[in-house]
Amino acid sequence: MPPMKILDHLEEWFIAALMGAATLIIFIAVLHRYASGLAIPGLQDWLLQMNTSWAQELTIYLFVWMAKFGAAYGVRTGIHVGVDVLVNRLDERNRRGFILFGLLAGAVFTGIIASLGADFVYELSDTSSTSEVLELPIWIVYLAIPLGSALMCFRFLQVAWRFARGGELPVHDHAHVEGLTEDAVEGRQ
Repeated sequence: MPPMKILDHLEEWFIAALMGAATLIIFIAVLHRYASGLAIPGLQDWLLQMNTSWAQELTIYLFVWMAKFGAAYGVRTGIHVGVDVLVNRLDERNRRGFILFGLLAGAVFTGIIASLGADFVYELSDTSSTSEVLELPIWIVYLAIPLGSALMCFRFLQVAWRFARGGELPVHDHAHVEGLTEDAVEGRQ
């Protein structure tokens, strides 16, 4: 499998794993909260002894990581938010120039954020700062900024390169469901 396909799959699986973990943690915390209120001797005592105060903090961190890597995925697949109403009204030559400028500006911006984020994480790694409940080293939490921004910068450059060479932008088809073929869809109707 080509390295780009491996990176694409890792990115997708990482985002899916973060979403799955956050969903499971929230489910367990909510189940714990409501089950602790049940007046069942033994069970209620056991549940009240459990501490799930960490669930909210961990879920927030998972969503931050998910957002940073999800934005990079969005650039690669063409679902990242963009305002192109005016650009699409331009003639082809000017349109291509504006699109390339926008993609390269996105790469520069996210590259700067990745660089500044890396400096910030490096400075935090020299401190003993930890998160409030989980007591994770805080630099681990903030590592999402340089890593996610660097991946997003790479994705902007990747899309710009493909556009410059072939004039093709990623387009997300909202009606397409991965894994379904035309025959399978037609057979169910």
